[in-house]
Amino acid sequence: MRLVFCGTPQFAVPTLEAVLSAGHEVALVITQPDRPAGRDQKLQSPPVKQTALAHSLPVVQPEKIKTNTELREQLETIAPDAILVVAYGRIIPQWMLDLPRFGNINLHGSLLPKYRGAAPIQWAVASGETVTGVTTMRLDAGLDTGPMLLAQAVPIGEEETSTDVYENLAEVGAPLMVETLRRLEAGDLFPTPQDHSLASHAPILTRDDGRVDFTRTAKQIHDRWRGFQPWPGAFTVMRGKKLILHRFHPVGHSQPIAPGVIHLHEGRLLVGCGEGSAVEIDEVQLEGKRRMPAAELLRGYQINSGERLGE
Repeated sequence: MRLVFCGTPQFAVPTLEAVLSAGHEVALVITQPDRPAGRDQKLQSPPVKQTALAHSLPVVQPEKIKTNTELREQLETIAPDAILVVAYGRIIPQWMLDLPRFGNINLHGSLLPKYRGAAPIQWAVASGETVTGVTTMRLDAGLDTGPMLLAQAVPIGEEETSTDVYENLAEVGAPLMVETLRRLEAGDLFPTPQDHSLASHAPILTRDDGRVDFTRTAKQIHDRWRGFQPWPGAFTVMRGKKLILHRFHPVGHSQPIAPGVIHLHEGRLLVGCGEGSAVEIDEVQLEGKRRMPAAELLRGYQINSGERLGE
C-alpha cells in the first residue's frame, strides 16, 4: 500500500519499521515538532523522525494540522491508501479521516473499549489489570471510539511497570498492524463496532496522580506506582517535605497499622495502608536530597514509629 505514517514516540517506531519491512511505501511521515529536552533544554527530534530519516523518508512536523492547507494539499497529492496513526499525539481532523480509501488506522495500547484516552498503558497497570493488549481500529471523530479491526492480548506480570508493558505492546503491535493492512487489502477484514457501554477512560497523567493516598490498599498503591513509571511515580510528604518513594512493596504484618502511619520493625520502614494492609519502603528521596535506601533515611533523620506520612 501507499501509506502516510503519523507517530511520535518510541512506541510507534517498531510499527513504522514493520510496515517498511513488509514492502509498503511510506510516502510521508508526520510527527510532532522537535522539543527541548533534558537539563540543557536542547532541541530533540522525536524517535519517529530519527527512524524516518534513517530510512530516507520525507518528514513533516506541523504545529497544527486541522487548518493546515499546505499539509492538506500534500496529502491529497500523495493520495494514500491508508493513514497509519500510532501515538501521534494530535487529534486527526475530519478531512484526514475522509481522505484514504482504507481510512485512518490507529494502533491503540489497550484492548478496546477499555482504557480509551491518552494513557491507556499506564492506567491498565495502575488499575491492577493482569491482561492488556493492543487494538487496531479505524479512527472516527470521537476519542478512540471507532470500529475495531484486530486485537492481541498481552499478559501483565505482577512486578512489571508501565515502561515494561509499553515495550511489550510496541513489539506486539507492529506485526498486528502489518496483518491488519494485509487483510484490509485482501478484503477479508471487517470493522467491528465497539460496545460503548464497556468503555473506560484513561486520561492524560498529572503530577498529582503520583500522590500516595494511604487509605488505598497496599496492592492498589503499589499497582499505581507500577503504572505511573517513569512519571509521575509515587510521592508523599514527610515533616513538611516531599518524599519520593522510588521502591516499595506490599508486606504482611501481624497487627494493623493506621493508614499513613510509620511503624519501625526490626530495622524495616513499614507504613500502614487501607484495609489493614502495609507497605515496606525500600528506597526513597527526600526533597533536595539524593536517592537513598530506607535504612539510611532511618539512621540520618531519626524517624520514629507513629509519625505520619502525607501531612
